[in-house]
Amino acid sequence: MSEPKRLHPISAIVNFLKQLKDLIIPFLVFVVFGSRDGSIQLIISVVIIAFILISGIISWLRFTYRLEEGELRIEYGVFVRKKRYIPFDRIQSLDLSEGILHRPFGLVRVKVETAGSGSKGEAEAVLTAISKDEANQIQHILFSAKNEMDDEVSVEDNQEKILYKITPGELLLMASTSGGVGVVFSACFAFVFQFEEMIPYERLFKGLADVISNGILFISILVFIGFLIAWVAALVGTMVKYAGFSVKNVGEDLIITRGLLEKRQITIPLHRIQAIRISENLIRQPLGFGTVFLESAGGSAIDQESARVMILPIIKKERIANILTPYLNDYSFESVIESAPSRALKRYLFRGLLYSLPVAAVPVIFFRPWGYLALLFVLLSIAWAFVKYKDAGWGMDESQLILRYRAVNKTTVFMKRNRIQSLNIKESYFQRGKELGTVTAVVMSGSGGTGGTVVDLEKQDINDIYKWYSYSK
Repeated sequence: MSEPKRLHPISAIVNFLKQLKDLIIPFLVFVVFGSRDGSIQLIISVVIIAFILISGIISWLRFTYRLEEGELRIEYGVFVRKKRYIPFDRIQSLDLSEGILHRPFGLVRVKVETAGSGSKGEAEAVLTAISKDEANQIQHILFSAKNEMDDEVSVEDNQEKILYKITPGELLLMASTSGGVGVVFSACFAFVFQFEEMIPYERLFKGLADVISNGILFISILVFIGFLIAWVAALVGTMVKYAGFSVKNVGEDLIITRGLLEKRQITIPLHRIQAIRISENLIRQPLGFGTVFLESAGGSAIDQESARVMILPIIKKERIANILTPYLNDYSFESVIESAPSRALKRYLFRGLLYSLPVAAVPVIFFRPWGYLALLFVLLSIAWAFVKYKDAGWGMDESQLILRYRAVNKTTVFMKRNRIQSLNIKESYFQRGKELGTVTAVVMSGSGGTGGTVVDLEKQDINDIYKWYSYSK
């Protein structure tokens, strides 16, 4: 593939639509607050759209790529001709995706990730639309080049091995317990209130008050129907996004494929994995299910999905070790986790009261007798504080640190000692009197860091963690 090639012409349309999406807010502001003469606004809008379309076509004509002398060579630029040469040995992964515009033509979008692309907040290069055959050819050439650089890789090591493939039952369970209803409601409210000048909200709210006065049962039915519609929308959205989810191992890479309307393929080099995170939400935890993420050195603040990659979307916790250990054998998923000491319970409960009592005091003082219902919030805060105490813990072996804590979801983070970027321990004045402390460990992920923090652990345990980490330095 030494001859320069152009992207498929559909890439001009893709770029055109992307630029239109980026300009949608300024365009709406211009339409709403612009000149009262509608003809002027129409002419300017048509000129802008035509300019974007023409520039997209010219950009497509000026963009070429080729594979030559162990490099991916890209040339682009409308007015200033730019060249970018990416050696094969710098390419960490190729992520493939098929959007709605790609699939009818058998095309894919290829995102090229290198060791330094995460720090810049963007991919090293993007081939917006090429054929699947060309994408497979690039993958094959890149894979062959890596094998030549590593003579120890055998043919057997390069065979595809399926780690995980989601079943229809697991996909339905995942969608049902994803908690996406709140996201749907938030999106609906945000969309509706963009048109507050056009929709007579005062009249609607007055009519709603009249309806409420006519019957609580009717309102309850309406609320139920609203939640049902939001749940169905979240259910369908999750199932479409994660349909066909599978994970396979090829050589030193994990390849994740998922999606129905937009099919994506994400490649994760094993050597870029910084930590493993197991998350259990309030619905899945009692059922014994969790979600496993890989914290990768790739991605960025803009592209968080490439930094924290979901590898097992929903899985029984006892199956995690059997699935991942053959490929991530330097992690121990069955290590013993020590809980926070019993004397830390009072501090967890105190923090729960500290946050909830001021909130509950306002309705109790000013809205009696119904304001007393706010005391239920205090009881819930105390119960939640107890749950956070029970979930706090840590574990350690010769080369691995485990931190377990809860914010909303229960999270367990497995970190290798040589991957930890920083370890911070601290004790407040009140912790010092109880011989307690706080530990925070951070690994590199995307353009920043991630990890975990556990509050009110045994001071001696925290000192042991510090000595364990310091010894490696």
